[in-house]
Amino acid sequence: MSAVDIAADAATTPFTEHESNVRTYCRTFPEVFCAAHNATLVAESGRTYVDFFAAAGSLNYGHNDPRIKRAVVAYLEGDGVLQALDMYTVAKRRFISSFQDTVLAPRGLDYKLQFCGPTGANAVEAALKLSRIVTGRSGVVSFMGGYHGLSLGSLAVTGNRALRRAAGTRLDGCTFVPYPAGPSGEFDALAYLERMFTDAHSGTELPASVIVETIQAEGGVYIPRDGWLAQLAALCRAHGVLLICDEIQTGCGRTGTFFAFERNGIAPDIVCVSKSISGIGLPMAMLLIRPELDQWEPGAHTGTFRGNQLAFVAAEAALAYWRDGAFTARIAEHESVLARTLAGCAHDVPGLAVRGRGMLWALDFTRCGGGQTARRVSAEAFRRGVVVETAGRDGNVLKIMPPLTIEPETLLQGCDKLARAVRAECAANR
Repeated sequence: MSAVDIAADAATTPFTEHESNVRTYCRTFPEVFCAAHNATLVAESGRTYVDFFAAAGSLNYGHNDPRIKRAVVAYLEGDGVLQALDMYTVAKRRFISSFQDTVLAPRGLDYKLQFCGPTGANAVEAALKLSRIVTGRSGVVSFMGGYHGLSLGSLAVTGNRALRRAAGTRLDGCTFVPYPAGPSGEFDALAYLERMFTDAHSGTELPASVIVETIQAEGGVYIPRDGWLAQLAALCRAHGVLLICDEIQTGCGRTGTFFAFERNGIAPDIVCVSKSISGIGLPMAMLLIRPELDQWEPGAHTGTFRGNQLAFVAAEAALAYWRDGAFTARIAEHESVLARTLAGCAHDVPGLAVRGRGMLWALDFTRCGGGQTARRVSAEAFRRGVVVETAGRDGNVLKIMPPLTIEPETLLQGCDKLARAVRAECAANR
């Protein structure tokens, strides 16, 4: 064993000996990271990596964004309240006011805010629970390929069989319908749901809610046709079924607009928000609820860390990006770079499919080696200095999610390394 191997082994021994086997990403990206700035990760070994992962979409504004970090440090140095459950605080008031003025009002959206904390799964749990309270019905419709979390309620509406098996118990109360886009091609989910809702012999009671990802991210970056979500919203409204939009990964600008559903001109009944809402990776999750649906009794749904004040401070600072008219224009410029680079990869590799929107893109290897090829490309990209994860059925897809704030030169560098990794692996295994 070389001196480098011995040092690497010593660096990871505390993890491998004492941390649970459940860990995942460290197996794919076997470095010990010690520093980070925007879209650059630095390892103890001295190597640097372009981050096309963004902590699974929880760092849309990159690592250690200076503006957000300054706000957090100032709050800490001023002895600001750090934990307050759901008591009134200045930090929460500032965030609520800023979110209303910066996000909701300009889009004509009228929502109450419920802070769930700390993760997106908590927001999904609260949304499902509220939809049952409001409607008096218990069933839920979700979509094949959907991912909504791994707590029992959120897992019940998640499609992945392997993840569902890990629950160790039955997961009932959900009917799954094919998503309109997926590896098997297009599907008329609207006609199927219409039949399900109206046929007294469908075997399915009218559900409390339909939960949907505007774009299926973990499922493989599948995007329904324009207008589909608006038609789904109309169908749900016609039958008194609540529409829950899971914007946990697609929100906070990931697809080019603050919410992915904006393109469809709708206002979902309930919206789940988490991941990048805190701006700097601090735990935070919330629901947006149409005011007339806010039928909770006080204390009917709680959570200790719904009062993470540092997350409110960071989130309020992050919203400044959305008061800068040039910010979305820069996202569009980055989108063009990604689209052009990935289209070049598809041109060079027969069968490779590309799809995406904003700063959420997929390279789909289903027809050119599948998950084995995708994993080899991810590993080769990592060797070349790019962090990019796999997603979708059997891990057939590389999901590409750089920070929205990535420097143009860093984006170009990462795209070049990724393209070289794709060509090297696909050429070597033809």
